[in-house]
Amino acid sequence: MRDFSGDHRWLSINTATVRKSRGHDARLTDIIEDCARRGIRAISPWRDQVAAAGLRTIANLAKTHEMELSGYCRGGMFPATDPLGLRAAHQDNCRAVDEACELNASCLVLVVGGLPGALAGKPAHKDIAAARTQVRDGIAELLEYARAAGMPLAIEPLHPMYAADRACINTLEQALDVCDQLDPARSGALGVAVDIYHVWWDPKLQAQIERAGSKRLLAFHVCDWLTPTTDMLNDRGMMGDGVIDIPRIRGWIEGCGYAGYSEVEIFSTANWWQRDRGEVLDTCIQRHRGAV
Repeated sequence: MRDFSGDHRWLSINTATVRKSRGHDARLTDIIEDCARRGIRAISPWRDQVAAAGLRTIANLAKTHEMELSGYCRGGMFPATDPLGLRAAHQDNCRAVDEACELNASCLVLVVGGLPGALAGKPAHKDIAAARTQVRDGIAELLEYARAAGMPLAIEPLHPMYAADRACINTLEQALDVCDQLDPARSGALGVAVDIYHVWWDPKLQAQIERAGSKRLLAFHVCDWLTPTTDMLNDRGMMGDGVIDIPRIRGWIEGCGYAGYSEVEIFSTANWWQRDRGEVLDTCIQRHRGAV
């Protein structure tokens, strides 16, 4: 396993981590500048942040600072109640692929969606099996477009608490089943994003990481699970503050040949989003060296 104690060469910041500073929305351009000043060499921005700043502006700024993108957040949300909804989702995902290519991202992360309408509090039905079928079919259709564009797709399984509204793929095993079905040749065009916040609890995790291997392991996201957790979406912990054995999981990941970034992704309404952005970034650097 790589030794991170001496530098933060392999630290990436998912820009959600500093989406707010002292409770106020942060500009993506400022986030990139602050990362660059600290020698942080990679980010993973969100589409809404890129749209607010301008795609070309962010592409140029990343190039100026020689900053890599460990991923691009996000595509997905495939299920819908009718053909028009399915077509709209596909078109939006194609745009996400195009944006990821423009930014030279290493992959487009897919949060696949759940029951149609559930995210807005009005699920159209209770058939999660049907939603999973739409997810598989949606990824299959998008894969053709993404493969032609040269943009790998990374399915991110989310914790089962999000099965209804955000993602009906909830384990690494489920995600890899879709990968094996749609890309049996393990071409590198389709893989997984392993976010330990979502999968740390899974008794099959080590075996499924080994099953994935280097061809499928496209992204690795780190934070911590707090006990108690006060908000299931926006109370993620800084690495070292919770109960996840992060170095053990990184050891499994790197033991399979993964040699990319550890991407810090923290949603924290009551804590880290209330702090100064510089303090948050400096803490990420410190914890990446000692707790990841």
